[in-house]
Amino acid sequence: MRFSVLTPVFDPPPAALRASIDSVLHQSHDDWELILVDDQSRDPVIRALLAELATRDRRITVVTRAANGGISAASQDALDRAQGEFAALLDHDDLLTPNALERVARALTEQPEIDYVYSDEDKIDDDGDLSDRFFKPVWSPERLRSQMYTAHLSVVRTSLAREVGGFRPGFDGSQDHDLVLRVTEQARHIVHIPEVLYHWRVLPGSSASDPRAKSYAWDAGRRAVQDHVDRVGIDGTVDFGPLPGTYRIERRLPAERAVSIVIPTRGSSGLVWGQQRCFVVEAVRTLLDHTDHENLEIVVVADSATPRDVIDTLHAIAGDKLVVVPYAEPFNFSRKCNIGYLAARGDVIVLLNDDVEVVSDRWLENLCAPLEDPAVGLTGAKLFYSDGTVQHAGHLYDRNEYSHAFLGASPDSTVAFSALHIDRETSGVTAACAALRRETYAEIGGFCEDLPGNFNDVDFCFKLTHSGRRIVCLAHVELYHFESRTREPTVHRWEHERVINRWGSYAVDPYLPLQYGAPAAAQRLPRKRRIPAR
Repeated sequence: MRFSVLTPVFDPPPAALRASIDSVLHQSHDDWELILVDDQSRDPVIRALLAELATRDRRITVVTRAANGGISAASQDALDRAQGEFAALLDHDDLLTPNALERVARALTEQPEIDYVYSDEDKIDDDGDLSDRFFKPVWSPERLRSQMYTAHLSVVRTSLAREVGGFRPGFDGSQDHDLVLRVTEQARHIVHIPEVLYHWRVLPGSSASDPRAKSYAWDAGRRAVQDHVDRVGIDGTVDFGPLPGTYRIERRLPAERAVSIVIPTRGSSGLVWGQQRCFVVEAVRTLLDHTDHENLEIVVVADSATPRDVIDTLHAIAGDKLVVVPYAEPFNFSRKCNIGYLAARGDVIVLLNDDVEVVSDRWLENLCAPLEDPAVGLTGAKLFYSDGTVQHAGHLYDRNEYSHAFLGASPDSTVAFSALHIDRETSGVTAACAALRRETYAEIGGFCEDLPGNFNDVDFCFKLTHSGRRIVCLAHVELYHFESRTREPTVHRWEHERVINRWGSYAVDPYLPLQYGAPAAAQRLPRKRRIPAR
């Protein structure tokens, strides 16, 4: 038997339960069993319906618990009875699409080492209307820590689900998240099927209609993520995220970790919020104000045109943390970054434009600490324009275009299922604020100096990805970026073609598919510009 469909039952609307079971009976793939575990439903209609269904098809098994134990206990009872090689999780009022199991079976046949599969999903109301399709990213472990994004449809190898302990008591409402975190820690291969295979029913009081309806589930999810963090050796504390169902990990950066912040500059000044400022001075002042990490140096790669009083002011602000590297060559942002790297002593290199202002506390710790995981190659931040709209929340690589994700969006936007508010993997990040380990910088060869102005960070990110490491955009590392204040933005066709010819692009960005029907910030964006500050 290929699939065991696990469905805990407790007082759903009878029509919804019948529709849910019918969605299994009507599967185009018929190698399945359906295990319904009644957790002592109080409605006699439900009990009668389950008794009827038990005689309807030999593939349906109905188990009645002796006492109500909650959804985790009922789910575990279903898992205990499962005879299928894979367990598919179906809530008692939701629907599988007719081809759901067939589509999963095809993926399993193509890749026999798969231990966990998840699909896209949408929502269905009582009138049968569909909405809110969730186009999910490819496997994104950081996003799973921040949000249970894989939920529907989830299919897990039954033996592995049992091996990791199944559904644990005490995690009702987030029992699937807890299980999937443990499964994916051990899974050999994880696959996303980019098709809607599951309709999540919207009912009054359900989390599909109101994410705040089940606060106990949010707390259970936080505890599940904390347990996961502890198991995999992340030194951090999990707290609630800014939106229901989201989580934030406050990681600790080891005090001995030396950090070098490389800032190319020419000491330019300009108006910000009606006041004249020297950009690099305010960048250095605010970066120091918002970190407690002492083991750092600030490597300023300064053009010959940088005013002497700017350098003196930087010395006054940063003291012996400041290292000034003269730069007398023609403008080349990539070369300036590489020269800064060569002058730096840190274990971690932070690349920072001079036209930024740090606004989030512990920005440096939060930016650099994920790099303690060797699988993470590069981290980036969320940047805002001076008017408070989003300038950058990761790169978006799609159909031969390179752009900033969420460009111009409101910082409160929940588009793309709250992607702006959670830490997540991304195809790339801007070098206006990014961090990586020193050895990684050396391994990938630094920045391509044949790209002096634009798309150099896109090329850099492709090199990171091809090294097998992940790129993570951190939603709670926030800075203002007064982009274009220091140089007139000019994008040349040859720059774009150089990167396209070297790396190509994606038909659809693997971490942020575009079909959301969302505002322009999540859809087709202007061509990505790399405008370094001087």
